[in-house]
Amino acid sequence: MKSLSLSKYLYIILIFFFNLNLLAEEPIDIWKKKQSSNENKKTLKLKTIEKVNSNTIFENNKKNKNTSLISASEKVEAVKGLYGIFDPAENDLDLNIWSNTNGNEIKNIFSRINKIKLSSSAESLFTNIIMTRAYSPQNNISEKDFLNLKIEWLIKNRKDNLIEEFLNKNENFPNKKKVIQYLVDNNIAKANLTNGCKKAEFINKEIKDAYLEKFKIYCLIFNNKKNEAQLIFDILKEQNLSDKFFNDKINFLLGISKNINKEIRDDSLLNFYLSSITTKNFNYEPNKKTNRFIWEYLNAANLIKVADINDKVKINALETAAKNNSLNKEKIFEIYKRKSFDINTLINAEKIYQSLDGVEARALIYQKFLLSENVESKIKLLVLLKDIFKKDGLSNIYTEFMSNKLKEINKNDIPDSYREVVARNIISEEEFKLGKIKYDDKILHKSRVIRHYTEGDVPLKKTQKDLENIYKKIKRSREYFFSAKDLILVESLESDGFKIPKEIKYEEIAKKYNVPKTLLLLEKNQEIGLMALKFVEIIGEVEVYDLDPETIYFITNILNRAKLIKFRNRIIIEALPSRS
Repeated sequence: MKSLSLSKYLYIILIFFFNLNLLAEEPIDIWKKKQSSNENKKTLKLKTIEKVNSNTIFENNKKNKNTSLISASEKVEAVKGLYGIFDPAENDLDLNIWSNTNGNEIKNIFSRINKIKLSSSAESLFTNIIMTRAYSPQNNISEKDFLNLKIEWLIKNRKDNLIEEFLNKNENFPNKKKVIQYLVDNNIAKANLTNGCKKAEFINKEIKDAYLEKFKIYCLIFNNKKNEAQLIFDILKEQNLSDKFFNDKINFLLGISKNINKEIRDDSLLNFYLSSITTKNFNYEPNKKTNRFIWEYLNAANLIKVADINDKVKINALETAAKNNSLNKEKIFEIYKRKSFDINTLINAEKIYQSLDGVEARALIYQKFLLSENVESKIKLLVLLKDIFKKDGLSNIYTEFMSNKLKEINKNDIPDSYREVVARNIISEEEFKLGKIKYDDKILHKSRVIRHYTEGDVPLKKTQKDLENIYKKIKRSREYFFSAKDLILVESLESDGFKIPKEIKYEEIAKKYNVPKTLLLLEKNQEIGLMALKFVEIIGEVEVYDLDPETIYFITNILNRAKLIKFRNRIIIEALPSRS
């Protein structure tokens, strides 16, 4: 074979590297272009979103239901600031849901929502909107502060699963070490070091944080990997990221030193934990200023002891901790049970308690309740105890206890004069369990037409035919009342591309119901994120199925206008059907 000339070799090499560069650059070039201009960043809308927003359910059902806005989270992270869990297309959203909104508006509504115990319906909407990947607002709030609003809510409400998912899908983001420290402390507080150490797997070399490195060292010791622990410990000391207290505890746990400093430090949960496991006959007196996680750890590790049952200062501190959800509330009732009262005091408890201080009064009436056998007497004492807790601002300790005790009473044994009191003080189940749907073809919004939403796989022609047939039946009844829920169904079907019978003048009917102009303006201005938060605030502590029909109507009406079909469908599924 004749050898190729030098020029041919160079030509082949150049072609090879040229093609190789094209192949290497092609997957990320899209994202580089999107980063190159702030103007492009503001107006970016991916084709998948545009299709979702422009097409009806009619058209979308013909396509693959699993169409995703972004195929891999790594691509999203290439654009700075797109921190979240959900791709926008999962909820018919786009990357600009916050772009037109003033940051002060967002801060204010987060502040209000933080004061509400959200229902499962409101919480689902809230987490979906705040955990969707999208650009941060442009005015009056920084990217870091906007993300921190979300993280603070997750931590405050202890959404551990969402936090872990967020960490898994976002390699680097502001305040990452704060999130990891929360997960670590949360598991130490439960005295569950096996799970706590698993959280250390999220710690990577990008995070330079002494606290987390210290915990990683302890976890290696905990898992009997002392050689690895020693190596990282030495590096930590060389970097001046350690301290005398920690060095003393780790040297003892590694077996290097037999003597241990008995100092107890509560400036962090890790230091406190190390103090508790290395101090013989460990004893610690918590107070009102003690960190919540330390309270929880003391409770979980059974380290809270009340040696002197007459120590009112300590008992008051424990009550405050229980009120703040840092201590198991049952611990308080255990303490009340240990109080000693003579038989005469117990017999006359309902008179004597008024002369006692708060702790003594609560303990006395609680013991009298335990001794009572008569149902009426039990209820009276529970109500009295409620007033005593309320007087000292401790209702949070008692509300659930009272509800549980009232539930234990047979309904048939409750005197008529107390039925209303009992009903008012029983806490309803927090979780709404959807029962089996009962279709009623005499009422439009309860008819089999809604299977289009509840079942999802009903052929479109079948739904159209059902709509026409059922309308023929109900229009024969001159007494039929076309309700707000009927209007919700009809408007949604029309939005999805179904043909509505001409006799249904739904646009005329809609004039009877007011749609808030402020919400309409948010939809018009494409402030979709803020609009969704307004809905969260409106729903608040109530489940969607318990909202009045007019409120459900204006929410679905605006969702239809905004083409937020998936959010709207969830509302319909909860609010319209009758269930067994």
